[in-house]
Amino acid sequence: MHIQDSQWPATTSPAPRTAPTGPAGRSAPLRVDAQRNLEHVLRAAREVFGELGYGAPMEDVARRARVGVGTVYRRFPSKDVLVRRIAEEETARLTDQARTALGQEEEPWSALSRFLRTSVESGAGRLLPPRMLRVEVGTALTGQDPARVPQQRQAEPGTGGELRLVEPREAPDAEQDSAGTGALLDVVGRLVERAREAGELRSDVTVADVLLVIATAAPALPDTAQQAAASERLLEILLEGLRSRPA
Repeated sequence: MHIQDSQWPATTSPAPRTAPTGPAGRSAPLRVDAQRNLEHVLRAAREVFGELGYGAPMEDVARRARVGVGTVYRRFPSKDVLVRRIAEEETARLTDQARTALGQEEEPWSALSRFLRTSVESGAGRLLPPRMLRVEVGTALTGQDPARVPQQRQAEPGTGGELRLVEPREAPDAEQDSAGTGALLDVVGRLVERAREAGELRSDVTVADVLLVIATAAPALPDTAQQAAASERLLEILLEGLRSRPA
């Protein structure tokens, strides 16, 4: 199910529920049981959306968290708010993984492959915001800021178009979301550029391709052992497809 950016509210996550403020103007943190419920809901949402996609109903999240659906809605007044929260957390997780790979691996291909392996193992790719995975095949897009469309892949002559990552139209309520996705695109772009300049990555591979790899190389299967084996096998095949070949 595709989630339109415009449906997401301006607030990326609801303000934490607090006790009434005292004379000093301070507010008390969530009660222990309320904080525990919030953690259960977020964990359940990550699992459910990772398995079923962002089209899964809130009732499934509540059932997995073992709380009433009213508890979920008290923390997240709409499903869009919960979806945005999970998508932002997973985008930040992927950004951290990419930065770690970039900072700890000297070899460009090792850095890129480490990022891909870590991301696939964590399952974060299944929870990327849908807007991050929109690609368009066909005629060249117009009116795009080149800085917001990293590593675009030019089509071969006669193929009739090009493939590039499609960035959404900026809107006031998307500012924070755009900052998060922009950080991810920037650091993954550096991983891609390093591997390409080293001659270890195919020249036509883009940031969009890398994001699609981590989104598709971690299939949601009911058996965890089978899922791990399938992910490892699929990722090995995809990594081979990304590597450059001697002329």
